[in-house]
Amino acid sequence: MGNGATNIYEMIRRALSAQVDLGMGEMVVNHRPQQTVGEPQVLNDYRQAFASGAADLFGSSGSGPPAPKFESLDAHCEAIADCRDCPLWQERNSLVYGAGNPRADVMFVGEAPGADEDRLGEPFVGRAGKLLDRILAAIEMSRRDVYIANILKCRPPGNRDPQPAEMEKCFPHLKEQVALIRPRIICALGRISAQALLETTTPLGRLRGRWHEYQGVPLIATYHPAALLRFPAYKKDTWQDMQMLKARCDKPAG
Repeated sequence: MGNGATNIYEMIRRALSAQVDLGMGEMVVNHRPQQTVGEPQVLNDYRQAFASGAADLFGSSGSGPPAPKFESLDAHCEAIADCRDCPLWQERNSLVYGAGNPRADVMFVGEAPGADEDRLGEPFVGRAGKLLDRILAAIEMSRRDVYIANILKCRPPGNRDPQPAEMEKCFPHLKEQVALIRPRIICALGRISAQALLETTTPLGRLRGRWHEYQGVPLIATYHPAALLRFPAYKKDTWQDMQMLKARCDKPAG
């Protein structure tokens, strides 16, 4: 067997193995987690932020990404490395900028770094990150092919949800990343990322499974890998979302 055939076989093997890891051979029963205490107040905070005009910072108009202000991701990262726009800088070990292919067709956007990310300075490197790697492998991608970032670049204390005021301050950094990368597709990982990018309080379960737009870029929303670790029944829905993403990514550009 030639090297080309061997490489294809290995790619298929890894993809099938990752799909098994995601539970694609399981019988999945829909499950809805209990609402987190205090969630209504957080959602109300988001609504007030959007109503007051703060949503303009999120820039979800369909006119296409604006021209970038920096020459490169490296230049932008260096410029914000000592960012102190919100109080989160006081407890961070590392600013977690983002990682991956600066010319990626697909950009994944999560909500905020966790403890492992804060320690290492890279996004999605803990248990959720390992699961994201398997999700990428299942659609024949890897971190070398995509770009991964979060809305917040600093870890919230105790891994709590990002607050609207923190997102206001940090979202321009994500906008600049989108402008520099100019991805063909954005995948929002989790409720907070999806709602912020789409300027909505619509539940994630109603946002996923269909296409949206962020600044003219097709956007699909799915469950955060951390949610899949807590609620494995969501794996089936996530797999459906990833198949949609893969199919659109495989279409020729233009």
